[in-house]
Amino acid sequence: MTEPTRERDWRPDHPLDLRRTLFPLRRGPADPACRLDRDGTVWRASRTPAGPGTLRIEAGGGAVRARAWGPGAEWLLERLPVLLGAADDPSGLRLPPGPLREAQRANPGLRLCRTGLVMESLVPAVLEQKVTTDEAYRAWRQLLHAYGTPAPGPDPRLRVPPSAREWASIPSWEWHRAGVDPKRSATVLRAVRLAPRLEEASAMTHADAFARLTAVPGIGEWTAAETLQRSNGDADAVSVGDFHLANHVGWAMVGRPRSTDAELLTLLAPFTPHRHRVCRLVGLTGLTAPKYGPRLAPNDHRSR
Repeated sequence: MTEPTRERDWRPDHPLDLRRTLFPLRRGPADPACRLDRDGTVWRASRTPAGPGTLRIEAGGGAVRARAWGPGAEWLLERLPVLLGAADDPSGLRLPPGPLREAQRANPGLRLCRTGLVMESLVPAVLEQKVTTDEAYRAWRQLLHAYGTPAPGPDPRLRVPPSAREWASIPSWEWHRAGVDPKRSATVLRAVRLAPRLEEASAMTHADAFARLTAVPGIGEWTAAETLQRSNGDADAVSVGDFHLANHVGWAMVGRPRSTDAELLTLLAPFTPHRHRVCRLVGLTGLTAPKYGPRLAPNDHRSR
């Protein structure tokens, strides 16, 4: 039987670049839970408080058309404007002349998305700790194909991420088979046992949300920031400890090829509470710091 389709049309009162706004939600080009089609259409499979749901979004002519399926369809459609940055206000960011201001001017449709779903972003962020993105994306794909559920709606390729209980039921050897070392899998297991408390962070202030997440052993500032950027649309959450971010920001802002995290925070301090927004704009300048030393090498934990 064909699942019923819910629909919503929405016309934002600001420019909207749908693809760039939602791009942070995709964990690699083959993410089973998020797909960006060549025509600009975005597909997302989520586990909402109302149950699993699939959301298809397309934009054109200043309007957004969304379709949704599954028990979570109404929840997803109700939150559509917030997801697409309706609560995000970039107007307070004043940048000095230079590449960052040009990137801001050239991308008026960039908004910070807000899913309202903490665990959906927290688990893949933990998988990305201290490994290459390719390793983390592979683990995410493998675990969703094995333990996620088929997404409601017409696309059989989409998978809804596991529930907290389903994450907790994954045996140790399956984490190992997916290339996830015991430290990261233990962090996920601690987090999912506290899922209701952590989900409350989606409605908290910047400081309180960070405190709630980082109270869990294994969740540090980088992981909390990567989560809250997506779940809360936190414009000030800086991914301190990122392998490349400090160098890229230092290069784009002052032409410094290598920077420490302390120097990163000093450079970004004048732009509080838009520090993460500035980091997103750095990525749009096309300026990347020169590479020094060896690249981060993949670690195949499956062979251990």
